[in-house]
Amino acid sequence: MDILSITFNYSILFVFLIGLFQSLFYPWAFRNLPKENWQVMACVPGKTGETGARDGINYTWYGFFLATAYVYGVFLFLLLMGSLVATKAASLTLIVLVLIICTPLSSILARGVEGKRFTLTVGGATFAGLLLAPWLIQFLNEMPYNFLNYRFPILPTMTAMAIAHIAGEGMGRLACISFGCCYGKPVRSLPPLLGKLIGPFSVVFSGKTKKISYAHGLDGHPVVPVQAMTAVLYSATSLLGIWLFLNQVYAAAFVIVIGVSQGWRILSEFLRADYRGERIFSVYQMMSLAALPYAIFLLFFFPQAPKGASGIELGFKSIWSPEMILFLQGLWSIIFFYTGKSRVTAAKILLYVVKNRI
Repeated sequence: MDILSITFNYSILFVFLIGLFQSLFYPWAFRNLPKENWQVMACVPGKTGETGARDGINYTWYGFFLATAYVYGVFLFLLLMGSLVATKAASLTLIVLVLIICTPLSSILARGVEGKRFTLTVGGATFAGLLLAPWLIQFLNEMPYNFLNYRFPILPTMTAMAIAHIAGEGMGRLACISFGCCYGKPVRSLPPLLGKLIGPFSVVFSGKTKKISYAHGLDGHPVVPVQAMTAVLYSATSLLGIWLFLNQVYAAAFVIVIGVSQGWRILSEFLRADYRGERIFSVYQMMSLAALPYAIFLLFFFPQAPKGASGIELGFKSIWSPEMILFLQGLWSIIFFYTGKSRVTAAKILLYVVKNRI
């Protein structure tokens, strides 16, 4: 009883600390990231042009927040798998395979649906991950035991992945706010009652290089804060999922996390103004709608495994090692330079000598 009580308290403390940080940081982010100066993080000078100005490459806060969200999600996955006494090799192998598959798919699916080369879709990558991950886990379980020295319990592993995804996507919506993408409809276009409810919480973006400006000219107009709504809902759901997982209530955690993430994706698309394809009911909504019964199918096909060793202390012990820390740092760098380098904005930089300071 004492051991269970200690584990319970540590779980509550962990969830509380994450929730406390987010409750303090998110309001600041929602107020400031829509501003013009929170789009470009750094501008790196390149070749000098005929006018003497140098071409600049923009690295964005979008990349910073997206990389941070990726690493936060991966950190949670490694932590939760560590609480199940998964080996480092097993956890890292699985997460690397999933990232290798889903990260390119986020671009490929967006290109197919929206017809644009330089865009990403989290919804499409999520659907692909949910579709493929259980069979990938099953494939790894069929490998000789000494390959990873671990057999994945499929439902708990899928639950850990679902929690990691919704937590990462919740934080990742800060990237969308900073770049001005995934934006909501103008408040003036909503039905009167809905407009009155959402109006006090609306967000106004500024800056001609933000997507909301060059795609729809909605900078300076109050719009539905759909990114902030998603961030709050997904982050809160992830905290509940973490607590349930650490108390070994895997099926409930899986159902709640998948239900909220896919259900909200269906509903929130009706509040968005950015281009989602030509259909009234978008392809992304169809994916989310299909994901719900598929998730229920997975519950019956891969029933909850018998409870074994579990505890957040085990999770932290598994992560607190040089190789894990270096992996997370390396992953952050790769994601930042892949997504942070802006392909839709550019810069001209003029360098000169301040002669009165020589």
